[in-house]
Amino acid sequence: MKTKLILLGAGKIGDAILNLLSHSGDYDVTVADRDAERLEHVRAAEFPGVKTVEADLTDKHAVAERISGHDVTLSACPFFLTPVIASAAKLAKSHYFDLTEDVESTRVVKQLAENADTAFVPQCGLAPGFISIAAADVASRFEMLRDVHMRVGALPIYPNNALKYNLTWSTDGLINEYCNPCEAIVDGELHETPALEEVERFSLDGIDYEAFNTSGGLGTLCHTLDGRVQNLNYKTVRYPGHRDIIKMLVRDLRLGLPERRPILKEVLEASIPITRQDVVLVFVTVSGMRKGHLEQETYAKKIYSQHVNGQHLSAIQVTTAGAICTMVDLLREGKLPQSGFVRQEQTKLSDFLDNRFGRFYAV
Repeated sequence: MKTKLILLGAGKIGDAILNLLSHSGDYDVTVADRDAERLEHVRAAEFPGVKTVEADLTDKHAVAERISGHDVTLSACPFFLTPVIASAAKLAKSHYFDLTEDVESTRVVKQLAENADTAFVPQCGLAPGFISIAAADVASRFEMLRDVHMRVGALPIYPNNALKYNLTWSTDGLINEYCNPCEAIVDGELHETPALEEVERFSLDGIDYEAFNTSGGLGTLCHTLDGRVQNLNYKTVRYPGHRDIIKMLVRDLRLGLPERRPILKEVLEASIPITRQDVVLVFVTVSGMRKGHLEQETYAKKIYSQHVNGQHLSAIQVTTAGAICTMVDLLREGKLPQSGFVRQEQTKLSDFLDNRFGRFYAV
């Protein structure tokens, strides 16, 4: 029997989600968006069995009516719609999944999940998302944890502008990461640290990178590992020089102020082209005690853009859509809790990588 699923949001990531789910044969998929042009693109793509509906996604009760009758709700909408859509999913008694990196929105989802009859699984992308699953898996092999460092980057393979960057996903989400406070554990205590700070440089496979604090990538791992680790942090990976230019825009030109972020979005989208020739870098390093010795273990992976079901998907599309589809599949298979708030790190890495959608991370 097919699972009835509704996807809210038909953008770049939504497109990749439809690709994966529609070709699986196990989901009866409807996609809703207020943008008729985006829905026309979905229809033109001829995803098998996908139905489209134009809908306002800003009213909780209207969204609940639209969700009603669907077993699963996936939100691929901007973070500021998360409270509305999650509330609607609870009203409709539908399992809820999203891709948000926004800390405040996730707190709302967690509150809604209390005493819920269905599962609420936020932050199901790359970071937050898979990075927490990988980090928790490595950390589980230590008797005592000292440091857990998580690094993720979605980068162009052929950088050719001053930022050495191309847009690969939501501009709103990108700005959010660059501007909002970052969670971390420092010397055993929970802290908020400023974004764009604590720059470090490293090389991998002969390529130089920089990494710096950004918001949201840790997901709920700070609270999961609180009291068990001395230092835990997350940083975004870019090519050297990127952070200095972004800091100038966000801090010196004050485009990071909430009321000026629309200007920053316009500048970025008008100046930086989108690319599908990208690479996703996942890098986790854990140190701690094992059998009386201080040891270190690293998980490193690079994922590239590829053709999937006859469609070329960027690396960030493959990894983000693959992650949320894997989580939905694992819930369907009974490998995740069926109600309440579900943290990414509750997922077994082996279950994730063995899944038909999680295979993109296993290559």
